[in-house]
Amino acid sequence: MQKIKNLAYLLMFSLLLFSCGEYQKVLNKGTAEEQYKMAVKLYESKDFSKAMRLFEKITPTYRGKPQMERIQFMVAQSNFNEKNYTTAGYYFDRFAKNYPKSSKKEEAAFLSAYGYKLASPVFSKDPTDTNKALASFQSFINTYPDSEKIPEANKHYKELRYKLQKKSFEIAKTYYRTADYDLRNYKAAIQAFDNLLSDYLGSEFKEEALYYRLKAAHDFVLKSTDRRRQERIKDAIEAYEKLERNFPESQFMEDSNIMLATLQAEDKRVEELIAKQKKTVSLQKK
Repeated sequence: MQKIKNLAYLLMFSLLLFSCGEYQKVLNKGTAEEQYKMAVKLYESKDFSKAMRLFEKITPTYRGKPQMERIQFMVAQSNFNEKNYTTAGYYFDRFAKNYPKSSKKEEAAFLSAYGYKLASPVFSKDPTDTNKALASFQSFINTYPDSEKIPEANKHYKELRYKLQKKSFEIAKTYYRTADYDLRNYKAAIQAFDNLLSDYLGSEFKEEALYYRLKAAHDFVLKSTDRRRQERIKDAIEAYEKLERNFPESQFMEDSNIMLATLQAEDKRVEELIAKQKKTVSLQKK
């Protein structure tokens, strides 16, 4: 029994050596046709890494020829299967654009978007692939409204949109949290929350963003000089009114009402101070 096992192992090892030797021979010295046939064979046997090396070599030879359509799709699919998702997204997109009459165009368009989505990092990192995926899924939804992939495309689109919203929201909150150390960050936080609310209408973060936008404006008032407070109080009260109008039963209303009372008291104090200063100036002129 042990001899049979040893013989089987030896046979497998010999086949592997032969296969590797044949691959290297075709890769380095084979004709374009031989390389093409072996690339397809390797692709079909799921050895995508080796297949891609051969496809790379034969691409210049087959560019413009009928085989190129199949090659370009297999290159894209090989990259996808090897988890080179950004590269796969790029090649599937090129395929869809280069072969508008292909029966695989719809599949390629979807896989391009999906490849970019799989390459999309956590929300806190560079959103380049996230943006590409979002744009690609939107294009797919617009181009193939009757596709059976539409429910899945909508799901991915929603997840990507949420990721970008979360990134914007966390950036705005970071500005707010660091404003005690740099007062300029209050203005940056207010602007960032405004951008989030205008860029993503109906955002899942809308209630919380309106609340933190109010907090940033409220705290900015308290850190401002009397000369600048009046205008900033007006902005903060408008932020309160927007939160109340959109979410009258908000979980943040109790705290928001306290901030409103502070703002109104400050508004009254500043108005009285300004009136007093004007009266003093008037008396001095007399």
